[in-house]
Amino acid sequence: MIHYQGTLYRPPSEADSLILQATIGCSWNRCTFCEMYREKKFRVRRIEELAAEIEWAQQHMPWTRKVFLADGDALVARADYLGQVCDLLHQAFPRLRRISAYASPQSLQLRSVAEMAALREKGLQLYYVGIESGHDQVLQQLDKGVDAAEWVAAAAKASAAGVKLSAMILLGAGGPELSHDHARASAEVINRIQPRFLSTLVMTAQRGTPLWDQQQSGEWVQPSAAQLADEMYRFLDGLQLDRTIFRSNHVSNQMVLAGTLPKDKAALLRAAGS
Repeated sequence: MIHYQGTLYRPPSEADSLILQATIGCSWNRCTFCEMYREKKFRVRRIEELAAEIEWAQQHMPWTRKVFLADGDALVARADYLGQVCDLLHQAFPRLRRISAYASPQSLQLRSVAEMAALREKGLQLYYVGIESGHDQVLQQLDKGVDAAEWVAAAAKASAAGVKLSAMILLGAGGPELSHDHARASAEVINRIQPRFLSTLVMTAQRGTPLWDQQQSGEWVQPSAAQLADEMYRFLDGLQLDRTIFRSNHVSNQMVLAGTLPKDKAALLRAAGS
C-alpha cells in the first residue's frame, strides 16, 4: 500500500489525482509564511519504495488518469530519477493523462530546458509554482530565495520546455503598506510569465512560522478585508494575459472568482469591485 509520511498537501485541482511522495518535505523550506513541511527533513525517496507503491496502486486504482508528485518540490530530484518514476507510472496506468508537481524557483533554476522537455515527453507536463509576489522587497521578506527577474527567467525555462505552469499569487503578502505595489508588480510578473493557470491565495500567519512571530510582534499586519478586495481588483486590472484560466477558489480567499483571461476580465473586475 501507499505509505504517506507526515501531513500531505496538494493543489485543489489535484483532488482526484493519485498522490505519490517522490520526495519528503521541501528542499528550500525557508519561506516565512509556509508551515507545511517544517516538521520534515527533505529527502528523495528510493525508487524501490515508489515502485512498490505504484504496483499497489495499479492493483487498487487501475483507472488512474492523473498523478501528483509530492511533497513540496519533487522537481529538485535528479532528472533521471524523475524519468524512471514517469516510466513506472505509464507502465502501470495505460489511461494516464498527466503527471504534475510543485516546482520551486530553485528547482527550476537547477533543471535544464532539455531535462524538463524530456520529462514532459514522459508525462510530467504541469508545474505548480508559488510566485507569491512580483515585488522584490516582498519576495525578500518572504525569503523566497529569488527576485522577480529570477522568477521570470526560471519560469521561462519551463515554458521553453513546453511545460504548463499554474502560478499562485499571495494576496496580502506585502501587508497594508506595500499592497498597491505588490498588486502592480505581481501583475507585471504574471504578464511576463503568461501561465496557463493562475490562482490567488490570501497570506495567513500560521503558528510555528516566522510570519506568525512577525504578526505577533506587529512587524507584519494582515490587510483588512476591504484592503484585500482592493488588492485583488488592482491585481486583476493589471493583468494582460493571452490565454489563462483564473481561479480564486482556495479556502483562504474571501471572494470566489473564476474565469478565462482576457475574455472574462471585465466580468472579474466587476465581481471584485462589487
